[in-house]
Amino acid sequence: MINKVVSSVEEAVAGVVDGATVMVGGFGRAGQPLELIDALIAQGATDLTIISNNAGNGDVGLAALLAARRVRKIVCSFPRQPDSWVFDGLYREGAIELELVPQGNLAERIRAAGTGIGAFFSPTGVGTQLAEGKETREIDGRVYSLEYPIRADFALISAWKADRWGNLVYRKTARNFGPIMAAAATTTVVQVDEIVSLGSIDPENVATPSIFVQRVAVVGEREWLKDDVFVGGVDLEGRPLEASAGTDSAGGSR
Repeated sequence: MINKVVSSVEEAVAGVVDGATVMVGGFGRAGQPLELIDALIAQGATDLTIISNNAGNGDVGLAALLAARRVRKIVCSFPRQPDSWVFDGLYREGAIELELVPQGNLAERIRAAGTGIGAFFSPTGVGTQLAEGKETREIDGRVYSLEYPIRADFALISAWKADRWGNLVYRKTARNFGPIMAAAATTTVVQVDEIVSLGSIDPENVATPSIFVQRVAVVGEREWLKDDVFVGGVDLEGRPLEASAGTDSAGGSR
């Protein structure tokens, strides 16, 4: 009997070794697998290469992993924002390496890894420092640079529901990088709100098929999310924020 559900988030992240490359889903707070990240911090793996859209928000989740100095390098498209003080401090200190990738290129490089594409040409970044040293080609009068797939040893992602086989459904914009990261990693670890019975997910609604998922951990009710409203946040001065109307700055939840 196929059953990919594990007993805890701690069991889910077991096997992440020092020096591993780890994809972390999320667009800002939307879809960030906070409980898996906390378990990874407790697990102790270090010298990690992280692939994510952002470089952490505030002091939780990915930012907490960075603050624990477990990350050697981060590959992302949007490292700096008003609450990215953890990354900012580490970068200025020279304690973390950054590979900046335009967001479209980042998504397509991850997708290419999952679909078996060896490389592709993109116009984004041509003529800037981001394309220095890359092979270029003119196609139909436009210059493109050659981009290679990004693969990972592990992907940590957050979904809304799963069955025991690992078929996933996401909630609105929390889907973001989840499906392509799941396909691009050797081992995909997912946290979900709930496990549903086999057959209860309409096949047309499965965003990530079970073939791309290896482990599923149920996190259930989360302290920072009540009735689809984020709670417990602070502003740049550390003052508690009023609960937002069910969405974050990226327009998503969970």
